[in-house]
Amino acid sequence: MNANPIFRKSLIWGGLLALAIAVVGGVVGVIVDGQRGLWSALIGTAMAAVFLGITVASILVANRFTKSDLYVPIFFGLVMGGWIVKFVLFLILAWNLSGADWINKVVLLLCLIAGVIGTLVVDCIAVAKGRLPAVSDIELPKYVDPDEKPAV
Repeated sequence: MNANPIFRKSLIWGGLLALAIAVVGGVVGVIVDGQRGLWSALIGTAMAAVFLGITVASILVANRFTKSDLYVPIFFGLVMGGWIVKFVLFLILAWNLSGADWINKVVLLLCLIAGVIGTLVVDCIAVAKGRLPAVSDIELPKYVDPDEKPAV
């Protein structure tokens, strides 16, 4: 048994959280700055959702190689590669959006922060409520009653 159900649950809950942040952030963004605020909230929420998705997807893909002798290097290579992709993507988006006059930077930043903190909370809850045995794939020896006489 592996942790894939826990990560799938985290992905689903993270998507629902992103939807909630998009709705609330979009409403607040429209109130604060009209269409600029709406677009900013949607972009900030989408960034947080994509970053969550990259992390969970890299772990789910890496878990497909659990039977391989190279599981550990594959796992860390995929997860670290996902983090590097997220970092580069964030830098590109931040650089391109920093000069955009069609967004409200405060609304975007607040939705991005809400998404990041929210997905961390979702991940913690999914892991805390997930049931994963500490020891798996172990076969215990059959119990033999010492008082029982062997069959002849």
